[in-house]
Amino acid sequence: MLKRFYHNKRTLTLIILAFTSTALFITLNCGKRKPPLPPIERVVQRGEISGLQRGNKVILTWTMPARNASDTNVLNIARVDIYRLSEPRTSALTLSQEEFAANSTLIATLPVTEADFGRKNLSYVDELQFSGQYARLRYAIRFVNSSGQKAAFSNFLVIEPISRIADAPKSLSGTVNEQSVNLSWDSPKTNADGSAPVNLLGYNVYRAENKSETSRLINAAPVTNSEFSDKSFEFEKTYSYFVRAVSIGSNGEPVESSDSNKVEILPKDVFAPSAPASITIAAAPNNLSIFFAVNPEKDVIGYRIYRSTDPDLPKPEWELLTKEILKTNTFQDKTVEAGRTYYYYLTAVDNAGNSSQPSAIVSEIVP
Repeated sequence: MLKRFYHNKRTLTLIILAFTSTALFITLNCGKRKPPLPPIERVVQRGEISGLQRGNKVILTWTMPARNASDTNVLNIARVDIYRLSEPRTSALTLSQEEFAANSTLIATLPVTEADFGRKNLSYVDELQFSGQYARLRYAIRFVNSSGQKAAFSNFLVIEPISRIADAPKSLSGTVNEQSVNLSWDSPKTNADGSAPVNLLGYNVYRAENKSETSRLINAAPVTNSEFSDKSFEFEKTYSYFVRAVSIGSNGEPVESSDSNKVEILPKDVFAPSAPASITIAAAPNNLSIFFAVNPEKDVIGYRIYRSTDPDLPKPEWELLTKEILKTNTFQDKTVEAGRTYYYYLTAVDNAGNSSQPSAIVSEIVP
């Protein structure tokens, strides 16, 4: 009996020691901070598309996610699949993704690279075939990884294309004068589907200031004839222009044609200002004061004044009084002698260095 007692006591002691060790281990490890886990990659998997008809094309655009997941991640985007569903105009506007997947056609697959991310806008152009085409087109895109696993469809873009859209303008050309860049072009003879008369509301004119800039519309309303003057230009800047015809769409909204040819124009300021006018002279002892009207040209930077005592002397031989260009419209000639008659003419100078024709000659006797 005593032996059994000691045996049970020993067993109980071992159990208590084991429990204490476990509790101590848990206590010591409870406050130990684990190394931080790397952030879980999150890549937007559903695109949002928009688009429009332009001439005989539908242009789709969408914005790519800010970044891509790693190559080994299931969220990695390797390509963009583009789908189209042709349907009668009487079809229901609402459509489930399952119905779209079962009936649509994959019309394009666009591989993407890392350079395509960073919220960059991508686009796809679908060329229309008007003959036998359904009245309504429904588009969507979906992102696909390298294993072929597909993300959800984007929103649906629904377009009812019209075939009677004017062809693009032809033979765009341009000339430059002092006030404007003048553009002209040939009007389209038929619509994009070959039909006539032309469905023409007017024209839109687009301009870019360098090759990396997106062209912007520069007319406030459609131009109703086949020429346009761009007065908001600057000399010594290169501009690129193109024109689109504007037609009336099926719902009364304006629809543009494809682009005309592009023309690149570098306006050079080779236009001299007008000659100074309204010149008068006020005489005083040992002083002749010259006054004249300010030139109307905005780029005139000053004036030159020439003098002679012989009005028949060839003008290139007259004395230049203003070694530096005169910035004001008044001048005092104090290098004169009493009793002598002096003759003057003026020229205006612009910021491109162009000089005007000589003004009318004026004269006065020094008292």
